[in-house]
Amino acid sequence: MSQLHKRFTDEQIKLLFKSYCQGQMSRTDLQEMIGIGKSRFFVLLKKYRNDPDRFTIAYQRKTHARISPAAEAKIEKALLQEKAVVEDRELPISGYNYSAMKDRLQKKGIEVSVPTIINRAKKLDCHKPRKKRKTHDREVLTSSIGALIQHDASTHKWSPFAKEKWTLITSIDDFSRKLLYADFVSSETTWAHIQAAQAL
Repeated sequence: MSQLHKRFTDEQIKLLFKSYCQGQMSRTDLQEMIGIGKSRFFVLLKKYRNDPDRFTIAYQRKTHARISPAAEAKIEKALLQEKAVVEDRELPISGYNYSAMKDRLQKKGIEVSVPTIINRAKKLDCHKPRKKRKTHDREVLTSSIGALIQHDASTHKWSPFAKEKWTLITSIDDFSRKLLYADFVSSETTWAHIQAAQAL
């Protein structure tokens, strides 16, 4: 089926949406009449309701704005900082978080997409391709909640800003996989584990 703007005028679509909004036509009838799916219908309806007078279905090609050299420099700096964090063996960080990087850049006034950041990361060797994980069939040996609690501790430098390592003590219910206990302690001791067990 050809594109909507080639089959209908703006005025025709406005009239149909007006009829729908006044309850004179059902959504399924309108969709069938103009040949669009549910998702596209709601996108157009929102656009129509926001500004019925200026509503248009005309196709508008979006041209990609060039990133300024200053923004490029900030993206590069952010990527290199992230690389230093990922490569620090004392931190439990094994991969890049480009979405978080996008959010941090956005706070600095730099609008950039995640694919653009990944593209720049590959050029700067700040990219680790995701490894395909083997499917893990978890065998549940317990038949009820609380029958078996997995208790563990892990010592790391938990933040790039931390000066020292801390131990995270956790307890997880084997049946429900719910985290029952989690606490950071400055050093792993028997007493810290006893307190964790008593807290359950």
